[in-house]
Formats: sequence, C-alpha cells, structure tokens
Amino acid sequence: MTRVLFVVSECAPLIKTGGLADVAGALPIALAACGDEVRTLLPGYRSVLPKLGKTKVIETYDNLFGGPAKLRACKVAGLDLLVIDAPHLFDRDGGLYGDQSGDDWPDNPERFAALSYVAAKIAKSGVGKWMPDIVHGHDWQAGLTPEYMQTLGADVPFVFTVHNIAFHGNTSGDRLIGLGLDSARFHADHFEFWGQISALKAALMGAAKITTVSQTYAEELLTPEFGMGMEGVLRHRQSDLVGIVNGIDKDIWDPATDPNITPYTTPSGKAANKKALQKTFGLGQSDGPLCVLVSRLTEQKGIDMLLAALPALLDQGGQLALLGSGDPRLEVVVLEAAETYENMSVKIGYNEALSHQMIAGGDVILVPSRFEPCGLTQLYGLRYGTLPLVALTGGLADTVINASPAALATNVATGLQFFPITTRALANAFARLGALYVQPKIWKGMQRNAMKQPVGWETSAAEFHAIYASLSKAGD
Repeated sequence: MTRVLFVVSECAPLIKTGGLADVAGALPIALAACGDEVRTLLPGYRSVLPKLGKTKVIETYDNLFGGPAKLRACKVAGLDLLVIDAPHLFDRDGGLYGDQSGDDWPDNPERFAALSYVAAKIAKSGVGKWMPDIVHGHDWQAGLTPEYMQTLGADVPFVFTVHNIAFHGNTSGDRLIGLGLDSARFHADHFEFWGQISALKAALMGAAKITTVSQTYAEELLTPEFGMGMEGVLRHRQSDLVGIVNGIDKDIWDPATDPNITPYTTPSGKAANKKALQKTFGLGQSDGPLCVLVSRLTEQKGIDMLLAALPALLDQGGQLALLGSGDPRLEVVVLEAAETYENMSVKIGYNEALSHQMIAGGDVILVPSRFEPCGLTQLYGLRYGTLPLVALTGGLADTVINASPAALATNVATGLQFFPITTRALANAFARLGALYVQPKIWKGMQRNAMKQPVGWETSAAEFHAIYASLSKAGD
C-alpha cells in the first residue's frame, strides 16, 4: 500500500469548474481498489465548507499567508479530505480563481501558495498518525509544493500532473519574500521563468515524475504549438514525462442507473431521451442527427469554428443543443446564432443534471477543441452511446476510433475525428456524419461499439499505482 497526498484546487462532488474536479473525485477511489490510500488536500472555499458535514480540526496555523487557518479532516462521497479553512483566502463571493467580473483574484499567488505550503508541511510531518509516501500535485495551483518541501526538508517524492499547460500561475519576482520562497533558487533551474515566479515551472522542475492526461498530449507538449512556452522545460524532463489517459466515474455516468434520464442499456433506449431533450431545448422532430455540446465557451474549445461550420450540419436536417458559459463575447455570439438558426438552441450556464440529459439524448457529442489535453465529455458520450465527433488532438485522438473505411469494415469505429483543425475540415466531418446517420445498421453498430469502450479508471489507476510504488521503493 502506498499512502498518497493529492493536492488539488477543486474536487467533485464538492466544487467543480472543469475536468480536474472529476479526476480528483474519481481517481482516489480507483486507486483504493489498487490498494493505495489517498487523502485529498483542498481549499475550503465558501461553498465547500457547508457541504463537509462533521469535521475534525487536526492542525492550526497562526498566520497562513495573511491570517489564521485550520486544517479540517472529514469524509465525503468516499473521499478522505483535508480542507484548509482559511477565511481570508477562500471565503469570498465570486469564483474559485476570479471575481464576479471574471478577473483573477489579485492574491491568487498567496491563496494557492497556502495550498502548496500546507501540502509540504504534511509531507514533512504528516497529519495525526498519517504520513504520505507520495505527494501528487495537480496543475499550477499545487505547483509550489516541491519548493516548500525543499525548504522544509521533506524527503518525499513529488508527482505532478499537467491537466492544462495553458495556465502557468506566474507572478512577479517581487513576491519572493511574501511567498516565503528561497531567493537562491530563483533561477532557470528551478522556478524562475522569464523574470517571473512560475508555479507551473516549479512543479515541472521539482517533480520526480510528470504525468499528463493522454499519450498524445504528452507528445504535443514537447512542441512550440502546444507547449505554451514550457516545451523547453518539458523536453529537458522528457525522460520523466508520461501520458496516462483520464477515466470517468462509471457509477455517476451510467445510462442504466442515471437518475437524471430514462435509463437504458442498448442504443434503442436513447429514443425516449432524445425526444425529451428536444422538448427541453424547444427543438422539433428532425430527420438528421441531434448534436449536443456541453462546454466552456472559449476559443480553445473551437466555438467560433463550430459556428462557422454549422450550416453543413443544419442544412442536412441536423440539430444542435448547446449548454455552456465562459467568454461573454462568445455567449452573445452563440445566442445570436440560435436566433438565426431554427434547429439550434442554447442555454447559458452549467447544469449537471441537464448535461446528463444532453449526453443521454443526443445522437452525437461535439468536441471541436483546438487543443484538448484529455477531455471527458467524449468519454461520457462513449458510455452513453452518443457518438463523439472530435478534433484530432490530445486525448481526443487517443480515446475515439475514427469511422475510417478500415474501422467501419472491421466494425470497431466509435466516432468521428477531423483534421486539420479548421472550419472546412469540421464541415466535411458534418457531411460524413450525415452520410453515416442515414445508415441505421452502421450507426447502431458504432453506438454499440462506443458503449463497450473501457472508459473507467481501472487501467489508468493501475499505471499511477505502479509509478507510486516505483518511487516509494526508490526512496527506501
């Protein structure tokens, strides 16, 4: 058994803005099945603390980056949690990372330095009688952990997972003293990045092993196109970089038991959910495929490209139901498009139950991302027999079997991929989609293939288990 401390900024079912939370909520349970013991360290945001139930204060801090704090232990949804109760850092209106207008909190460096520092203290001294064998940080918010571990003399291996390298957690070098960082290590071999403190670089340089969320994304990160300025650092650490594809919680995402939908176990069971979804979105019956998109509305997600290619779907009788929020400009654009196109309907915001209904009721789930480290929505689609139409990038390339002539001939196709990632290629993919949809035998076969795909955490958890075991043995 390996004792692992997860260090994360969000965790389902308590708090979620994206796929990181789903991973943090599901992977520890899958690791437990491998014999590992995971405790998850999480900030105590205002919306999190009331959901914890009974907690035990196991540590106090007189001054944690500007104010007193407590570390609370509890169990929620099968997870062993350690929650930082620091009102001066986390008890506020707005979002996890920014205020109500969408701007980053100005004290984000201190807020997530606190997360990293508490992780390092646990690595050094444990909590109660529990001492981690491995510390596993996720994304830049946990990035300063190895620096604080170095300062405190914590001799525990640090594993780091890149979920999205676009976010570096950079701040001015003037904050060195306030963040309690060792100025002697403020150089290119540690956490200095073009004159700034970089939490992401600190993690990439300080980790014993770096993982990312798909094999293709691991390869993409080594290139200027996808490395977001960190490709040189990652090439330097390439021998310690491995891609492990994400999984999903198959208990939460199960069409046979999902309480949000009319349950089904075969593709034919989707019909009732499709009819209900069309009603929810105010769409009529149609001879074409009902496509769904559940996404943050950002340029990364290819929303502008989708809208430009949309006539290729709608002109053949296809429909689009979209649920999302994000860039205010894109929110306006998609709402205007819905006013223009009769067979397009949009709901702005996020609704977990509705997202389940969309994935159950849709014929196709769209993921036209310009880059996508792993992606989870295409995995949900596979599980529900809702065929993914995806860009050929990152985890989308690794998890969807394109309906090529060879894949169709051997009956292994589970969706459609398009490349290059352009409007024209996406429009061509819509044309291919329409041609397949009117061939019921082929379409049903692809749906059955999709529903049989291994999308859970079993295989990936075993890979993490092996990494932990090798590192803890190496440290013995």
